[in-house]
Amino acid sequence: MNIRIAPRDTLRSRIALTIVAAMIASLALNGLFVQVAGTWGRPPIERTGLLEQMAANVRVIEAAPAALRSHLAAAASSPMLEVRWNPQRSDFHLPSGGTPVPPDGSPLQQLLGDSPRNIEVFNPSDWPDDSPQAHYVALIQLRDGSWLTFTPPERSWGLDTNVRIPIIIVLGLIATLLVAWVATRQLANPLQRFASAARRFGGDLRAPPIKIEGPHEIRQAIIAFNTMQAQIRHFLSERTQMLAAISHDLRAPLTRMRLRSEFMDDLEHQRKMVRDIEEMQTMINAALGFFREETHRETTTAFDLSELLQTIVDDFRDQGIEIGFTGPAHLVYDGRPLGIKRVIVNLLENAVKYARQPSIELMGNEHRVRIEVSDEGPGIPEAALDRVFDPFYRLETSRNRDTGGVGLGLSAARAIVREQGGELTLKNRNGGGLVACLELPGTRRANAG
Repeated sequence: MNIRIAPRDTLRSRIALTIVAAMIASLALNGLFVQVAGTWGRPPIERTGLLEQMAANVRVIEAAPAALRSHLAAAASSPMLEVRWNPQRSDFHLPSGGTPVPPDGSPLQQLLGDSPRNIEVFNPSDWPDDSPQAHYVALIQLRDGSWLTFTPPERSWGLDTNVRIPIIIVLGLIATLLVAWVATRQLANPLQRFASAARRFGGDLRAPPIKIEGPHEIRQAIIAFNTMQAQIRHFLSERTQMLAAISHDLRAPLTRMRLRSEFMDDLEHQRKMVRDIEEMQTMINAALGFFREETHRETTTAFDLSELLQTIVDDFRDQGIEIGFTGPAHLVYDGRPLGIKRVIVNLLENAVKYARQPSIELMGNEHRVRIEVSDEGPGIPEAALDRVFDPFYRLETSRNRDTGGVGLGLSAARAIVREQGGELTLKNRNGGGLVACLELPGTRRANAG
């Protein structure tokens, strides 16, 4: 049994096919131009070979006896050229107003080669309107005074070369552009879907694999990306499970240490050990909560981001804390509302705890959505603006968890924002205070209301 191997769909083959298709389309369009555009698109008579045929017929018929000339003219006629002979000019019933051909410089006069002859040409416009005889006609007088007419069934004269060639070039460019447009769309669509899926994976680790399509090279890139995506997802899952297990297993020895501390005679050492144990227990609980949230990511949905922020402001107002808000009344956004709410609440709680006059500003366009949480306070040293996002790093050095926290709040906030394809940064305000800038990708929809 013969196994037929289909040729691979590669970028090289598509490019070669596009070039060939563009050439064929260019030739087809030019052929269609010649056929459909009418007689004005035909080549000039000098390039049709009719002048040479007419000169040869003149010599043959002129050399024959008068009695045979009519038969020779009929025999010389062809679908491309009708030849007729008559002894008198009036026998042809030609219209008046023919155009004489000058004796010098005419290609036909040069082909005849002997003394100048009387030659007239008639255009279709020389006949009355709708006349069936309205053709191009060349009238040539023989040496004995008789006449020959040459009539092509359809027009053979056409545009000048300097006009026709630009038209042919333009038609070739149009055909090439059309073929290139179709080919590039077929090539670009898989690339665009690939890029969109890659961006989606940057904001959602649970995004489905990319559909394998397109030329061989793009398909290989998609397969490699899907493999990498699966490996990253597996690595993160294993890392989260491992760290969660370690944090969970630490609870047992901490409990034993607390029990043993109850039997210590030195009360000061006992108090210090209990404080350290409680601190470690708090850190473990926070770490377990952080890892638990990583494994249960929120589903993306459409929500009114402006309304969510105003709801947070109202919640703080119910606690007697005034939060300023600036932004549009409505802004519908595709994202994870609970995650964004947690980030904003964390930033506002830090502003309330360490500064004063917290406020929120919302800005958005088709490309980016920006939320700024600012305050009027001492700010953060420039060297620590990025370090505060490190897990368990705290600026507050009193070791009091009521004031300093565990040090996972900003780490979790940045992780939530980056999980949605955004970024969270801090910067000091001119004149004092801190600004937390939360930027999200512009999957914003039309404003509601």
